[in-house]
Amino acid sequence: MPVNRKNIKAVEMQVIDKVGNPVSVMVVKAALESMGVREKDVIVDYGYNTLMELAELVYQDIKQRDVKEVLNINERKPKNLNKSIPISDYLWVKAKLFAKFYPLGIFHLMPVFIQIASIIVYGYSLWTYMGFNIIQSTSVVFGVILGIVLSGGYVQVLGRQASFYWNHKEYYKTKIVTKRLVISGIKGMTAVFAFLLIINYVLGTYPTTFVLVTICYGFLIGLLLLVMAPYHAIRQRWVISVVIVVSSLFALMLHFNTSFHIYITQWLSILLAISLSQLYLYVFFKLKITKDTSENLKPRQLMVIYKNYPYFFYGILIYVFIFIDRFLAWSADIELTYRYLFLYEKSYEIGMDLAIVVFFILVGVMEYAIASFTKFMDLKQRSIMVVDKHNFGKSLYENYKKHVLILFVMLLLVSMFLYCFITNSWGYQTSFGEQIDVLSIRVCVIGGLGYFFLSWAMLNALYLFTLNRPNEVLKALIVSSIINFTIGFFISRWVSYEYSVVGMLIGSVVFMVYTTNHIKAYFKQLDFYYYAAY
Repeated sequence: MPVNRKNIKAVEMQVIDKVGNPVSVMVVKAALESMGVREKDVIVDYGYNTLMELAELVYQDIKQRDVKEVLNINERKPKNLNKSIPISDYLWVKAKLFAKFYPLGIFHLMPVFIQIASIIVYGYSLWTYMGFNIIQSTSVVFGVILGIVLSGGYVQVLGRQASFYWNHKEYYKTKIVTKRLVISGIKGMTAVFAFLLIINYVLGTYPTTFVLVTICYGFLIGLLLLVMAPYHAIRQRWVISVVIVVSSLFALMLHFNTSFHIYITQWLSILLAISLSQLYLYVFFKLKITKDTSENLKPRQLMVIYKNYPYFFYGILIYVFIFIDRFLAWSADIELTYRYLFLYEKSYEIGMDLAIVVFFILVGVMEYAIASFTKFMDLKQRSIMVVDKHNFGKSLYENYKKHVLILFVMLLLVSMFLYCFITNSWGYQTSFGEQIDVLSIRVCVIGGLGYFFLSWAMLNALYLFTLNRPNEVLKALIVSSIINFTIGFFISRWVSYEYSVVGMLIGSVVFMVYTTNHIKAYFKQLDFYYYAAY
């Protein structure tokens, strides 16, 4: 088969547009694969036997060109539109990134902190109330958990796909994909809740009112998370905090100034939060798309599904993983739950609620780490020479280890805070008017360690997502969830119910180790995976 120079010339230009000056043959091969060039088409379209042979030729041809001719699309932009940070200023850059993104990550948890403050001060918030009995608590908390789990997959896909279109300034597609995924989420949750209602009607496991309350909370919380998810993609996350503050104040006003039932005051307040979120989003897109001169093409639904299905299952499974231990603990005491599958266990829940503070504090580290990783990955690939390509992954792996070290430092600080909060009179006792149970402290310690390793694993997951490697994360999460359930189930039955948290701890360690091994492997060939992802 004769060599087709015309096609080779065309594909060379496409590779240059995509990656610029490649650092290795493997980068060219990755670029060709991402452009849809298949092994079986190479001999027909280009006259070469394998994709690797074609990649080697293209690589050699590009390297013979003047360096000024091998700039990718972004590098050909005017310099004032593509500013970079001096390489010699890395330490200062890292400090600035940390100062910006760590507080930003913590700030975006403000809605959670608002709810915690409301509970401490008033014993009431948008979806919790200190006066609930054990049946009411089970119904409400179960509903909230269902809402979080069922919306998790849609939220993950929405955030990822909407961010992709937003970053490419395709605002109309951002709007359409947001609308479609919110509607899909509503349909999915409706189907699941209808199924649960039918199953409960047939089996008679819980009273109908119990199930209806669970469904109402689950649907409203799930819908709230769905309509707020786009704000992360369009970089308007401050709106979430504002909406939660307004809705919380409205809820407190109803609680103290009306005779409405607690359920009604909370449902109305969550509906207000949903309505405000939708209203702002509608106005925002209306103003934004008016200025958008690009062609209003709708995203292809099958393409969106194909590209994002691993992230969908990750979004569901990560919350399943987080809540497995709770249901194992709630169902372990047969004397308490003989009439039901599970019932809310206050002492266990207090311990886990304190432990999750560890996770909240570490979220800021994740925000900073990913911002730092993407920034320095871009800077390094511009500055490292081909002969030093092995340093590309090595230098960034050193950064990764520093991010892990920061996780350990923050764990130490938050542990000191929790110790003081639990042991001093100004802490838990003053906030909740009672002494904390020893069982709760035990759960808090084990759960806090579990959340630390889970945070580390999720940091690894974010690195792998940045390199577009979600399947490895999904496999790790499936294995870890099985371990979480298996160990938690048996130890909570054989020893004591509070030790279901041990399953969560060991599952988190497995999740961390599994993903860390993948991180190490990918950093060794980071040049290949970087260009394959971008």
